[in-house]
Amino acid sequence: MIKFIVTKELGKLARWLRILGFDTVYYNNDSIGTLVIKALSENRAIVTRRRKTIGNLEKETVVVRSEKIKGQIKEVMEKLRLDIDESKIFTRCTVCNGILKRVDKDRVKGSVPEYAFKAHDVFMRCVSCGKVYWQGAHWGGIRRVLAY
Repeated sequence: MIKFIVTKELGKLARWLRILGFDTVYYNNDSIGTLVIKALSENRAIVTRRRKTIGNLEKETVVVRSEKIKGQIKEVMEKLRLDIDESKIFTRCTVCNGILKRVDKDRVKGSVPEYAFKAHDVFMRCVSCGKVYWQGAHWGGIRRVLAY
């Protein structure tokens, strides 16, 4: 599966790529040289708004033009000829890019809102930062964005 490095002006897109299950590093730095080195050493495609050609990485670089998240996702998917894999959605932490693992409901009591604990049976926890996720009302909004 492809991995991404997303430049700092596309933080929302980095979050969405993680929602889709892509290993996505958010690069919050201005150094193009360091960006290129990181992309090459970690075998990551660069996603940026910067219109400058990034060396010989043009084929592995997506220059996003759209202002809206729906269009940005579409540009990345089309340029790299990717499909959304439903089985990968919500397998990565939107905060730290860690892997999400299913956790017993009893283990999240007290670390999620009471309404979420009562309403849901399936919870996921990030193995890196510990953030807990569940399939809440935001799921419908995510589906609408992905229906581009």
